[in-house]
Amino acid sequence: MAKAAEIVREACIKHGAFEVTNIGVDIDFNDLVLQETGNIFKLPLDKKISAIAKDAGFSVAHAERYTTVLPWKETFTFMYNHNSKNETQVIDVVDSLLGQEFQQTGLVYQKYCDAMNDLTKVLLELLAISLGVDRKHYQSFFEDAVSMMRCNFYPPCSANLSGALGNGPHCDPISLTLLLQDQVGGLEVFADNKWLAVPPKPNTFVINIGDTFMALTNGLYKSCLHRVFVSNKVERKSLTFFVSPRGDKTVSPPDELLGKEESRKYPDYKWNELYQFTQKTRRVDAHTLDSFVAWRSSSDASN
Repeated sequence: MAKAAEIVREACIKHGAFEVTNIGVDIDFNDLVLQETGNIFKLPLDKKISAIAKDAGFSVAHAERYTTVLPWKETFTFMYNHNSKNETQVIDVVDSLLGQEFQQTGLVYQKYCDAMNDLTKVLLELLAISLGVDRKHYQSFFEDAVSMMRCNFYPPCSANLSGALGNGPHCDPISLTLLLQDQVGGLEVFADNKWLAVPPKPNTFVINIGDTFMALTNGLYKSCLHRVFVSNKVERKSLTFFVSPRGDKTVSPPDELLGKEESRKYPDYKWNELYQFTQKTRRVDAHTLDSFVAWRSSSDASN
């Protein structure tokens, strides 16, 4: 654990991304989840349109919110409550969106999200150890987290001569991103002042630090700047589990990270404030958190 914490600390201070493997999720099951993901994106357009709901269901390049510079992808999204007593919460939401004929898909996603919940607990303890704070601090803060599960589908782009972006350069506004890639590739992270490819590896998850966890460390750990290229020949699929605190939780670093001479890099905020900012005011990019802080400050000054 000490060695893992050392590796994680170095990566998170430097660029905010690391990989984990052999976490107890069977490689065949990961393949099954990606297969189910491919199946739902092959549904007819009218079926997809009928499965659009607030903060859930299908979206084509987030076109419901943006009209220009759209990413080259489709998504299927739903929420996951970490401390829900409902052991079929994912099955229920998939059923409500797609119908009972997709019960198998719901069962697979339920098992996957439960596994991501378990992985999240381990990662939060590891991150706390790496930061030198109480090892249960972040586990406690996120115990009632409401996270977002997003399935991504990147169709091949035949006009992709110089590289079409499935996602432009951005940092995730959430706390942690747990990413499972298929074997196509396309993810890049910005490190050492250059873009570096993150090739897919079997049974391996890519973990990205997001803006909110950066704020929870008072800026010590970097929010990972990343982008995704699409292939001009084959489709790409990935699964992103976005870990976020409950919406009304106050985002503030622990006292152990604030020395006597240490200034606060970010003001306290409620997670839901930042989330709504990304939904209604500004799309996510490389400077989302700084933009949010400036916007919030100007809003306070005008009131």
